[in-house]
Amino acid sequence: MKMAQQSLGQMATLACLLEVSAPKPGNVHRGADFEDLTFYDFQTSAVAIGPVFDLAKQLRVGSLVLAAIQATQSVVSTNTNLGLMLLMAPLAKATVFDETAMPIVMNELTAADAQDIYQAIALADAGGMGEVESMDITDAAPDSLLEAMSAAQDHDLIAAQYGNGFVDLFADAVRPLREKLEAGMILTEAIVETHVQFMSRHPDSLIARKCGVEIAEEAARRARVVVDARAQGLDFYVRDLSELDFWLRSDGHRRNPGTTADFIGAAIFVGLIEGWLPTEQ
Repeated sequence: MKMAQQSLGQMATLACLLEVSAPKPGNVHRGADFEDLTFYDFQTSAVAIGPVFDLAKQLRVGSLVLAAIQATQSVVSTNTNLGLMLLMAPLAKATVFDETAMPIVMNELTAADAQDIYQAIALADAGGMGEVESMDITDAAPDSLLEAMSAAQDHDLIAAQYGNGFVDLFADAVRPLREKLEAGMILTEAIVETHVQFMSRHPDSLIARKCGVEIAEEAARRARVVVDARAQGLDFYVRDLSELDFWLRSDGHRRNPGTTADFIGAAIFVGLIEGWLPTEQ
């Protein structure tokens, strides 16, 4: 399938599907569900947001996020994609993809964007994720969304991207994913390895929110063990990856690195738009 034949909405859907299908440790994928969150939930959510992203060029960032969450909530009873939508919406409005270009999109945000995104976060929270708390959103939306994101950047990596030009996304998700694919790695393996590497560098915000910063840092340390094992050989890597997956799925799945998965989904979206990410294996 050639990228020119895909609309932006189709690429948004495909990015979500590719992300959730890969067997990333600690997350829902096609071989592992949670009791209250399933692979089917993510599939239906991916389809729901496609038509919304086909209208991305006509919508503001905030209205795009809100419309995507409304579409999601119309087909699932829990939040599956708030963090990913907060990353993908600004990317959908960009003309080029790097940390120097994204501030242009950010500087166009208005009070209306803040109101829409606050509403989207509140709506998604009704599904049980608790993102409202992570971004200190308890009152009316401020005039400046960037100020609100700045206030949350120390404990929410997605919020931090709005102020830093998406530097973490491009440096630690997009670039390594592309490098692995250009080196000949198959897509699924590249997604999983990039996920683990990103997690090793950035303690997962969702884990920190659910379990505390110390557990998030422990998860990052365990991910670094897996990264180091890859250099020792495939057998060591597979063993340590399996142990990481088991540990993350313990404690009622409260350690699931959902924020990391959001960054991987956004990196896939960039790869699809730019045309370097294969859609066939």
